[in-house]
Order: sequence, then structure tokens, then C-alpha cells
Amino acid sequence: MPKTFDYFVLFAEMRTGSNFLEASLNEFPGIHCYGEVFNPHFIGQKDKTRLLGISIEERRDDPLRLLARMQEKTEGLPGFRFFHDHDPRVLAHVLNDPRCAKVILTRNPIDSYVSRKIAAETGQWKLSDLKHQRIAKAAFDAEEFEDHLERLQAFQIELLHGLQVTGQTAFYIAYEDVQDVAVLNGLARFLGVDARIEAPSAALKKQNPQEITEKVINPEEMERALARLDRFNLSRTPNFEPRRGQAIGSFHAAARTPLLYMPIQMGPEAQVVEWLRRLDDQDPQGGFTYKTIRKWKRDNPGHRSFTVLRHPLQRAHAAFCQTILTGRYRSISTTLSRVYKVPLPQEGEVHDLEAHREAFLEFLRFLKGNLAGQSSIRVDNAWASQLAVLQGMAQLSLPDVLIREEDLPESLAQMAEKLGCKAPELPENDEAVPFALAEICDAELERAAQEAYQRDYLAFGFGPWAG
Repeated sequence: MPKTFDYFVLFAEMRTGSNFLEASLNEFPGIHCYGEVFNPHFIGQKDKTRLLGISIEERRDDPLRLLARMQEKTEGLPGFRFFHDHDPRVLAHVLNDPRCAKVILTRNPIDSYVSRKIAAETGQWKLSDLKHQRIAKAAFDAEEFEDHLERLQAFQIELLHGLQVTGQTAFYIAYEDVQDVAVLNGLARFLGVDARIEAPSAALKKQNPQEITEKVINPEEMERALARLDRFNLSRTPNFEPRRGQAIGSFHAAARTPLLYMPIQMGPEAQVVEWLRRLDDQDPQGGFTYKTIRKWKRDNPGHRSFTVLRHPLQRAHAAFCQTILTGRYRSISTTLSRVYKVPLPQEGEVHDLEAHREAFLEFLRFLKGNLAGQSSIRVDNAWASQLAVLQGMAQLSLPDVLIREEDLPESLAQMAEKLGCKAPELPENDEAVPFALAEICDAELERAAQEAYQRDYLAFGFGPWAG
């Protein structure tokens, strides 16, 4: 019968019980876990610099060579422990390799944090017998713990995403289960190993079995800090927007000055492009592809790039006027009117100020559901959140400068000066809208925009448009 896997990786962190789990796995005939093989400071175990004939320098140059050597030289199933700060080249490889079994060991973050603090204090990272135990208490540091928690969560999210996009699964095991022989035998079954054990390894012992409050010198401070933490991430702004592309084709580069404009749709694009034309008295370059934008960057050392952030309410109004009211997105406009009951003007009808405001308000309410993935209509670039657009740009590179629209004259002049150019006057913004936003803006519209664009308000600190 063919093997299920060629090797395995045990994803864990310091003080999660990974030493104990490794020792128990090595009790199984047919399993060999080599330790922290890709720790940047040693190979396998502390102070070791060679494994299976490969030095730490050779591993640095080609880590996958050591991975292959483990599979060649091991009788049975080889494996290793991997923490978040180990060689990222190996992480990318194993996450994409379905022949690698994934085991994910987790522990309550506060327990692992306190355990690590005590181990650092005592210098004792393993315990084989109670008579050798060193006793100490940890000093809880709220800021330090929050950093610890963020790193753990980020690594777990990275693992989860890697498994999801490759259609794989992992064997999850908690710290509390590493001494459960039934769970250990289940793990062996998952790895495709027929052998079973009668008991977990007796080589290591739990180092600090006390209650968590007894392990720290400032338990009251710890309890207050933990009460402050959003354990269930209730304050998270959910994101169901599709990922955006890089939008390279929309970029504009000044004809001679090494300045690149990376526009966000429904911003002051025409105004800025005209400024670029006046800067060099020549039409800017456009129509870039991935190949030509890289060439432009290579040909323009010292180049600068920028984009312009527009207030979400004003940007949504521009999108409404330029794509929906103009009939540019005719099929979407029809669906908005028929299905989502947005009171758009019918053919030959002209809205007055109040009707325009009411239609725009309903459009904002539609956007709230649309951006949350609750509608059948695509999330168009014209009204996608600016944060999502920037994240799409980041696949190529982020702009050097984010300029708020209200700061355009000063910011453009400063960039031109740094590049040794005299900045032209910024032309007037002559966007065509039936009614100016200032004529209809009120608290209800402000609130609807905030509900639709929570992520942009949070990310960029926007306040009320009329404020």
C-alpha cells in the first residue's frame, strides 16, 4: 500500500508542548522527528550545526536540500518542528506540498507566554525529573503579551489560508492532548503509520503545573489587561470584498519627471492627470502593462509614486453620478432600480434635489450590502473600498505617498520640488454631477457612508465629510 505522506511538519511555537509531542512521536516505530531543523540559529537541537551531513551554511544556501536528505536517509516517516520565525522558504514549500502531512499544535496563549517568561528567568527549557526543577515567577507585561498574541494569530491565519487555497487539511492537537495516548495513536493513523504505543513518552515532565495566577508576580495587573483584550475579536471589521487586481493599466507617469500616479477610481483622476500634463507640458504616459511598468521603474531611478485618497462619501457620490446616473453601467442601474429599489430617474425623467438625495441614500444602503458580499451585483472598482484597492496595488508595490484630496495643492508641489521641478497650478476639479454633494449632505447620508465604508473610515481616520 502506498504511503500517505513522504514527511511531516509539526507547526508549533515555543512553550506549546512541542518537545513533549516530539518525544512521544519518536516512541512510534516508523516515525522520526528531527526537532527544529530550520531554526535559523541551529539545526534540530540547540548548539547543533550539522544534520545528516549538511552544515548550517549549506542549509542556509539551499534549505530544500536538507529536506530531501531527511527523506532519503530516514527509515520510516521523517518530520520536524517549525515555528513562525523559522526559514520562510521552507514554509512556502511545505504548505504547497500535499505529500507533507501538517500537524498543528496549539496552546492557550497566556499559558505559553507565562511559561516562556519563566523559562527565560530560570534558564530551564526542559524538565526530565522533578528534582531538577527550578522555580521562578514571571512578570506579566501587557504590551509584550499583546505582541505575542498578534504573532501567534498571524501565523495561524497564514497556515489556515495556505491549507485552504491548496485544498489540504491538518491534524490539530491541543497542548492538553499531548499526553492522551488515544490522541497520539490517532495522530499516527493520520500520518499513515500502523504502529501504536501504550503510553506517551516519559522522558519529559510538565514544568509549571500551578494555576496561571500563581505563576506571575502581578496577577491583578494580568487580569485587568486580559479583560481589556478583545478575545473574540468583536471589534474586527468583517471583510467580504473580493481581492482587487493591481490596476496597472490605469497608472499615469509624467512624460519626463520620474513621477507615477496610481489612481483610485472615482478620485480626482482627471484633475491630477491634467496637472501631470502641465508639469512637463506633455501628455503623461499611460496604458502600462506589468512588463512596461517595471521597465519604467528601472529607467527612472529615484522615481516617486503617489495616489489620492478621497472621502468615502464624496467618492461614493462621484461613483453614483458617473456610473449609475449616466447609464454607463446600464445593466447594474436596471438591477438597482428593479431589485434593490433604488429610486433612479427613469428615461426622460429629471430628478430634483430631494429626489437625487433619496436615490443616493438608497445607493449607499445598497453599497453596505454589496461590499459585505450580500448582493448579486459585482463589487466594482468604482466603489470598492480604497483599502481594498490599495491592497491590490500592493501586489506590485504600494505608492510612496498617500495624499488626501484636500491636501493636493501643497502635496503635489512638495513632490515636484523634491524632484527638482516647479509645480504648476492645480487645475479646477470639473467633475460633472447633477447636484453638488454639499447641497444634499446631511447626518443621514454621513451615517450611511460610514456603515458602507467602515474599513476605510477605520483605516484612514476619515471624519464627517461636512465636518
